[in-house]
Amino acid sequence: MKRAPQPTRNPKFETRNQIEVSAGLVFRSGKLLITQRHKDAHLGGLWEFPGGKREPNETFEECLARELREELGIEVEVGEVIESLTHTYPEKTVTLKFFRCRLDQGEPRAIDCHDLKWVTAEELRNYEFPAADARLLEMLRSSPVLWANEM
Repeated sequence: MKRAPQPTRNPKFETRNQIEVSAGLVFRSGKLLITQRHKDAHLGGLWEFPGGKREPNETFEECLARELREELGIEVEVGEVIESLTHTYPEKTVTLKFFRCRLDQGEPRAIDCHDLKWVTAEELRNYEFPAADARLLEMLRSSPVLWANEM
């Protein structure tokens, strides 16, 4: 009796560790809020736009408001999506949505991040960000209109 041929596995199509992340672009007085990842975290020590992983049954907007409350102790109004992308790292694939946010309440504190800074477009060059942020960083450096108002 002949056995049916086994399907060929193609690693290119295997499911990877995939996560969805929501991040905020919080502007104030011509500066943008950035945070530094904990040294022992994935991509530790790099700077990023604050936010975090989306939980099941949570919208990207709800995720962002929750993460900024937990990590920085602030309340924000989440506005429009500025950039949306998917980036593949060796160990995971990350889908990121970057939203313009208005700071409604509180002064940011480094509750669940190593450090935070308010920076100008020119100062962004002085900080090392994850590879996934490269396209957004270029957009921020070359689009003064994004910095003109807070939302």
